[in-house]
Amino acid sequence: MKFGKEFLSQMVPEWQEAYLDYNNLKAILKEVSISRQPKAPDASGKLKRKMSLYRAFSGLTTQRNSPRKQDDAIITNIVHNGSEESYQSMFFMSSDQGGGNEVLFFRELDAEFNKVVRFYKKKVGELTVEAEELSKQMDILVALRIKVEKPDVASNDVDEPVDLAGTAASSTVNSINGRSTDCVLEGRSRFEITQEVETVEEEMEAKEGNSYSRKRSRGTTQTIQEHRPASLDLLPHVRINIAPETPVSTLKYMVASSKAGLSYKKTELRKSEELMTRALIEFYQKLQVLKGYSFLNILAVSKIVKKYDKITSRRASKVYLEMVDKSPLGSTMEVTRLIERVEAVFIKHFANGNRRKGMDILRRKIRREKHGITFFSGVFFGCAMALVAAIIVVIHLRNIFESTGRSQYMDNIFPLYSLFGFIILHLMMYSGNIYFWRRYRVNYSFMFGFKQGTELSHREVFFLSTGLAVLTLACILSHLDMEVDLKTKRFEAITESIPLALLTVLLLIIFCPFDIIFRSSRFFLIRSAFHLVCTPFYKVTLEDFFLADQLTSQVQAFRSLEFYICYYGWGDFIRRSNTCKENKVFEAFYFVVAIIPYWIRTLQCLRRLIEEKDVMHVFNGLKYFSTVIAVAMRTGNDLNMGMTWRTLAAVSSVIATISGTYWDIVCDWGLLRRNSKNPWLRDKLVISNKSVYFAAIVLNILLRLAWMQSVLGFREAPFIHRQALIAIVAVLEIIRRGIWNFFRLENEHLNNVGKYRAFDSVPLPFDYDEMVR
Repeated sequence: MKFGKEFLSQMVPEWQEAYLDYNNLKAILKEVSISRQPKAPDASGKLKRKMSLYRAFSGLTTQRNSPRKQDDAIITNIVHNGSEESYQSMFFMSSDQGGGNEVLFFRELDAEFNKVVRFYKKKVGELTVEAEELSKQMDILVALRIKVEKPDVASNDVDEPVDLAGTAASSTVNSINGRSTDCVLEGRSRFEITQEVETVEEEMEAKEGNSYSRKRSRGTTQTIQEHRPASLDLLPHVRINIAPETPVSTLKYMVASSKAGLSYKKTELRKSEELMTRALIEFYQKLQVLKGYSFLNILAVSKIVKKYDKITSRRASKVYLEMVDKSPLGSTMEVTRLIERVEAVFIKHFANGNRRKGMDILRRKIRREKHGITFFSGVFFGCAMALVAAIIVVIHLRNIFESTGRSQYMDNIFPLYSLFGFIILHLMMYSGNIYFWRRYRVNYSFMFGFKQGTELSHREVFFLSTGLAVLTLACILSHLDMEVDLKTKRFEAITESIPLALLTVLLLIIFCPFDIIFRSSRFFLIRSAFHLVCTPFYKVTLEDFFLADQLTSQVQAFRSLEFYICYYGWGDFIRRSNTCKENKVFEAFYFVVAIIPYWIRTLQCLRRLIEEKDVMHVFNGLKYFSTVIAVAMRTGNDLNMGMTWRTLAAVSSVIATISGTYWDIVCDWGLLRRNSKNPWLRDKLVISNKSVYFAAIVLNILLRLAWMQSVLGFREAPFIHRQALIAIVAVLEIIRRGIWNFFRLENEHLNNVGKYRAFDSVPLPFDYDEMVR
């Protein structure tokens, strides 16, 4: 793989604009190469060549004491502007052939390098501040742990406080702001002494017992004296900051006027430790990513300047790379020290001194692709195609469409199996979404909040969809065969229970507590679904409202579940007869289940409005509420309440369709920006082919009309059975949702890129007064 592609694949997607623009610099070098190609020889050229043969020989061993060597094409310098530093290079051979392009190359290289250095310094400063805050939080946690586990211990017996920032804080600020070497060494000594004191004390206490604790050295610097043991007296000034996890705790949190003080309970300590563990893991991974950012950009600079040397036969790389080594980007000592300090603190306080266990928790989990998944996906897909062909052959040979039981089968059995068809199609669309998100580097796992190493790839989702398709199609084929075969026709109860058995198997797989069939992903889905049920009592995250949007496209699946309950609960399923259509309760719930997903989204918008104070959530909630009104108006029209209800149903349906289409394209996708760089789209696009976006807009408008019919329901249609028409329209809505998914997350990803937001903000467990600071 060429370095350009490798460089792109290793980037943090949200920081992509902060990396060195390697492709642009490579394009400039291509222009340099073209401009330096020799032209057709002429008389003047020959004369210059002949004259050069008579120049004085300069010698092989002559040494020059000039600021730059004769062969060096550039010199570099660091310009100080207050606290800011900029790195510049000066090219001396601009009069040579193609020299103008070379000047442009170094100008762009300097600009890109300074951009990278500024971003790196900014992130190091942010991490230093975060390290100081985490140190305070750890001090409080240690004090709380002692108060809970050893309430009789005096405050003076508490261990040394945790210092994550230590020297890293001092040396970072010093190296970034260009302070004197003495300041850097002072910061360095603070970090090293802090770490050495803890290490030496632990070793001595292990050898000599507690006697060493009375003989501590008094010759330490003032820096160490400032770090007195964490006092338990600060605990009364600390308030717990743990978010409610259940609806009951949410209600208690809403009733309370402010954050509660510490109660010194073990449950409180356990939750605080969980939050601190998450915070330290996230902080550690930020440090690792920033260190990788530095290494990758240095490598890119090295590659591009060496490529310049190769094209121009000059010597510029050595001089330029010496400047890079002197920059903050070339020395990651402060980040490395922070990494080592976090490792030591985490292993000591959260892994009981077990380094292997602690490092296994801290390191980023990478999910490995399994070849068996790919193999069985292909096998299941082939089996599904074979089963579809077999079902078509059986239907044709036994002339099922012309039989007297055709309408009975479509009214009773077809809705039962169509539920699985909707789920299979939705899984396949999601598999396609994941494939294209990965292809265009949309960081979906970060936005959904998946636990590292547990997110499903497109192959695994496709494996699930094809496996369910094989199971469903096998049940359909066996159902048809057992119904017609004289030997099995008498087992009508077993034959008609096949759809119920299939649904039971699916539910058992979803709720299976054992670690099989992607348990972490199944539990993640169950937890998100429970959050939807208790929508007002949980903070709304992207995965929650994204799942609720998926459910709005599965209205017909909810209606199929309702039919399952009616058919097997109150119908005569052995004779394939039911009175569901005549049941007023069933008819009422037929529209209620269509309202539920939109009502959930309305409540989510209300919750986000209260928390974020953003007026856009008002309009978004009104959009979903308009659909609820449209369904209610259609219900009144279906109950034959006159022309007034029919008019209200038509008007509300048009309003819901228009508002939903506009919001999809303009707000969710961020398109139709008239003054953007890409007319009528948006400034940033991940797909270079702009016609894809215009095609998606047209498809969304057309499929929205089908969506409205799937929500509002049908009467009768000529030449096609009503259940088949309902299934077709539901399929079109699922396809529309699959298209919507890609562009919705693309827009969210670009928003994160604009803010350089590549990590979750983990809430810290404690709030404290200024005196604790």
